[in-house]
Amino acid sequence: MKKSRRHTLDAPSEEGAIYKPWAGRTAVALVYPNTYHVGMSNLGFQTVYRLLNRMDHVVGERVFLPANTTDRPVSVESRRRLMDFEVVAVSISFENDYPNLLTIMDRSGIPLRSRNRNGKTPLIVAGGVACMLNPEPIAPFLDAVLIGDAEVILTELIDVLRGYPDAPKREQLLALARQVPGAYIPAFYRQTYGRNGVPITRAPIEDVPDTIRRPYLEDLSGTSTCSSVLTPDTTFDRSFLIEVSRGCPHGCRFCSAGFIYRPPRFRPMAELKADIAAGSRLTDRIGLVGTAVSDLPGLSDLCVDIHRQEARLSFSSFRADALSPELIDLMHRSRVKTATIAPDAGSQRMRDVINKGLDEETVLTAAESLVAGGIPNLKLYFMVGLPTEETEDVDAIIGLCKRIKHRFLQSSRARKRIGDITVSISSFVPKPVTPFQWAAMDDIRQLKQKIKRVKQGLKRVPNVRVHADVPRWAYIQPLLARGDRRAGDILELAHRRNGNWPQTLKASPVNPDYFVLRPRDRDEHLPWDFIDHGIRKTFLWKEFRRAIEARVTPPCPMSDCATCGLCIGGETASNR
Repeated sequence: MKKSRRHTLDAPSEEGAIYKPWAGRTAVALVYPNTYHVGMSNLGFQTVYRLLNRMDHVVGERVFLPANTTDRPVSVESRRRLMDFEVVAVSISFENDYPNLLTIMDRSGIPLRSRNRNGKTPLIVAGGVACMLNPEPIAPFLDAVLIGDAEVILTELIDVLRGYPDAPKREQLLALARQVPGAYIPAFYRQTYGRNGVPITRAPIEDVPDTIRRPYLEDLSGTSTCSSVLTPDTTFDRSFLIEVSRGCPHGCRFCSAGFIYRPPRFRPMAELKADIAAGSRLTDRIGLVGTAVSDLPGLSDLCVDIHRQEARLSFSSFRADALSPELIDLMHRSRVKTATIAPDAGSQRMRDVINKGLDEETVLTAAESLVAGGIPNLKLYFMVGLPTEETEDVDAIIGLCKRIKHRFLQSSRARKRIGDITVSISSFVPKPVTPFQWAAMDDIRQLKQKIKRVKQGLKRVPNVRVHADVPRWAYIQPLLARGDRRAGDILELAHRRNGNWPQTLKASPVNPDYFVLRPRDRDEHLPWDFIDHGIRKTFLWKEFRRAIEARVTPPCPMSDCATCGLCIGGETASNR
C-alpha cells in the first residue's frame, strides 16, 4: 500500500491518498454522490476509505460527482470508470444526494434499476446514515444496503463476496443477506398496500431475515476514526478531523442522530491525545467531530493538550450550556471568528416540545461569553414548522434574536469591535426513527410565511442578517426521507426530466403530498419499521406524545436503563 501526495484535476494537492496495484485484489469504487469538496469533508467517507484499504486483498478508490455532471465519473486514484470495479460502495449521508447517485450510475453506463442489471455490472452496495434511517426510496436502484457501523460490517462483506467470486448475482446476494450483519437485499422483500395507499404488510420472498438488526461498534477504544487524506479543497481546509464520540445523550426529538446512534459512546482520552499528536505533525488545524462533543469527559484537558501542540481547534457542533472560559479562550487562540449557537426554537415552550434542554438565559449567557472572549461573530440556528408551532412561537425567534443582539452589543462595545450575527432559518423536516416520524410537515405556503415573518421582524436590526432555506426544495427532503419504494419511482422520473422537480411532482403518478404533508397514525406500518435500531417504537410514540404536551425528557443516562429499550435486549424493538 502506497500513500502519496498527488495533484489531479479532481483532487487538488491532497496528502495521504492510497494507491494499490489491482492484481489479485477485490476492486471497490467508494462513491460519494456529491462533489469532491463535499465528499472529502465527510469523516465517515474518509473512514470507510481507510477501512477498505486496510484490507490487503482490497483496493478502494474514490469516485465523486464530476463538477460537470455530463462527464463520465472516474476514480481519483487510477482514473478508472465504475464498470471496471467489482463493487460500487456508495456512502450516502443525505437524502438530497439520491438524485446525484442516479446521475453517476447513468453517466457510467450502469442500468439504474437493480432488476435490469446483469453479472457484467458491478454490485451496487450503499450505506450511510440516510440508508440507516430509511433505504426504501433508493432501494429499487441498489443491490444491497448495509445498515450499521462500517467497522463491524465491511470485513464480513468483503469476505463473503470473495467467497463467491464467480457465483451468479442472486447467489451472492443470498449469501450477503444470510451471513453479513446489517445486510439488507431489497429484491428479496415485497410490500403490499391498502386501497388508500397505506402500506399494510412487508415480507421476505426468500429465506432471509424478516428484520434487519443494526450492528454497532459497542466500544470505540482501539478504533481510530480520523482524517485519512488532507486536502485544502474541503469545508475544513486541511484540518485533521478526529471523531470523539458517536451518538448523543440529549434526545432532541427532531434529530435522528440522538436515536439511531444510541447508546452514546466516547473514545478514550489517551487515544484522542495520540490522534491529536499525530494530526499535529501533519497540520496545525485539529477538528473535533461528533454528535456530542461537548459531553466528552475531560474535554477541557483535551483542549489544553491541543493548545500545547500549538494547533488551532474547531468543532463540528457545541451546546450553549457546555461553554467554559477555557474552551472559549482556546477558540480565540485558534483564531475562530464565528461561533455557532443552536437554540433551534425561539420560545421556551417550543424548546420543551423538541426536548432541547436549553433555557433562554443559558443562550444569552453563551452569546455574551463568546463575544467577551474574543469571538466577534455569531451564527444562530432556528427551525420553523415544528409540531404545535403557533405564530407567537415564530415571533419568539425574532424576540430572542433581538435579546441576543443586545447582549452581543454590550460585549462587543467593551472590546471596541462590533461583529455580525447571522440567523439561519431551516424548514423542519420530520425524520424516520425520531419521535416526530409521525408528524405532518408544514406546506410550502406556511413555511414561506413563517420565514418572511422572521425576515421582516429582523430586517431593521443592524448587523443581523437572516438566511433561510427554500421551502420548495425542503419539500423534496421528506419525500425522500419518509417515502416507500413508490418514492423511488418519483426519483427516477426526476432524473429522466433532468432534475426538473416542479415538472416531476406535477407528473408523478403518486401524489407526493402523501409522503410529505400527511400525519401518520400510531399503528401505521412505516416503511422503515423492518430495521431494528434497538429502540422501542412505543418509546418513540411516548416521546411524540410528550412533545405535544411540551414535556421534557431527561438525557440518556448512558448506562443500564429500560427507558428506550436498547440496553435491555430482547425482542425486535420496532414491535415492542
